[in-house]
Amino acid sequence: MKTSVVKKITFCAAHRLHNPEWDEATNQKVFGKCNHPNYHGHNYELHVKVTGEIDPSTGFVMDLNVLSDIIKKEIHQKFDHKNLNLDLEEFKNLNPTAENIAVVIYNLLRPKISEHLELQIILYETPRNYVIYPEK
Repeated sequence: MKTSVVKKITFCAAHRLHNPEWDEATNQKVFGKCNHPNYHGHNYELHVKVTGEIDPSTGFVMDLNVLSDIIKKEIHQKFDHKNLNLDLEEFKNLNPTAENIAVVIYNLLRPKISEHLELQIILYETPRNYVIYPEK
């Protein structure tokens, strides 16, 4: 009987969508206001979904306190109030789109969560725009 638990957090971060291989006009055309040279920010809402069998001895899929601690250490401390382009090594050569941010978060969390559990990242960049990774 597979069940999912979800931990939700928020973090604030700035970024600039920009492809250094393109000229300024192309970047502006593709990324619009998200290409502002002085960056812009979002109040991201992150949902970390863990799916698996309920452990009969604990009644948990995963202890949410443990999951919360992992997310605080691996994501919140790293991403909150940061400029993703400048402060995070993961985005030195990777455009920090919502899609890429979700994949990076997944890759940071996956080694910290038991292999027998499925992991899915749902990242809201705005209340109307969000990314799911991996999509099942």
